[in-house]
Amino acid sequence: MDNHTKDSFEDENEGYIKIDRYNADQTSAISSHYADILSQLGEDPTREGLLKTPERVAKSLQYLTHGYDLKPAEILRSAMFKEDYSQMVVVKDIEVYSMCEHHMLPFFGKAHIAYIPKGYIVGLSKIPRVVDAYARRLQVQERLTNEIRDCIQETLNPAGVAVVIECQHLCMAMRGIQKQNSVTTTSAFTGAFANDKTRAEFLRLITARLH
Repeated sequence: MDNHTKDSFEDENEGYIKIDRYNADQTSAISSHYADILSQLGEDPTREGLLKTPERVAKSLQYLTHGYDLKPAEILRSAMFKEDYSQMVVVKDIEVYSMCEHHMLPFFGKAHIAYIPKGYIVGLSKIPRVVDAYARRLQVQERLTNEIRDCIQETLNPAGVAVVIECQHLCMAMRGIQKQNSVTTTSAFTGAFANDKTRAEFLRLITARLH
């Protein structure tokens, strides 16, 4: 028996049907905990505005962490092509949305990724998909940066990989030190990007406004 429930609705104005799938057992288990959490916070989980909140949170958490069900290396392998191209390929301004594993609050920003092919290129849409596969988990930005780098390096075996991620963290903006405008930047490099000239070219390209 399928343990996934399905929510669907049709938007007549937009002309599409949205279908979301969730694990029914997980939804039930997480919902029960969140009803108790609401009570512990001094709220009444039976009042109208909160009646469906535990279920909504349970489904939201499943979506925000669905990266655990994805296999990033397989995403890349699904669109690898032999190509005689050995110059830098840069995909920049990839939107990043993740959850801090320390406080379970969001962090979000942009990822900039480059690789230098050595026999194989990859479909450009697959690089943002790899970012999402790792970001949609409980994360720290430092590990996220390394995981993206390692996946591309180990799967494509290019001459080098460069990853820079810039994010704002709500655990810093909404609580604790409460610095709303701070941005955290992390980077990771392999191979040819250890060379100062190559790395400088990458950094110039991701900061240039060519479009």
